Amino acid sequence: MAWFYLVVAGIFEVVWATFMKMSDGFRKPSMTTLTIIGMVISFICLAKATHRLPMSIAYPLWTGIGAVGSVVIGVTFFGDRLSGSTWFFVGVLLIGIIGLKITSH
Repeated sequence: MAWFYLVVAGIFEVVWATFMKMSDGFRKPSMTTLTIIGMVISFICLAKATHRLPMSIAYPLWTGIGAVGSVVIGVTFFGDRLSGSTWFFVGVLLIGIIGLKITSH
């Protein structure tokens, strides 16, 4: 169940980051509220995950899921343009996330 909580925490990290972008510097109350709700859910799920998983595994995976997910959302919905070298390093990050999951006990 800890891995489930960790994935949900990572997803909600992407959610809150997306709503933070949409809040226009916290000038849109509805988007700001959704940002805060996403943060709370993300942190609660991360706390539940770290109850069973080592912090040295859970935290990097949580941030990695959020980072890669935010790149995908930025490119898909906000028109962010990334260079080939940036995509390479996003791929390296993804490999690191997978590697941490595979090698953790």
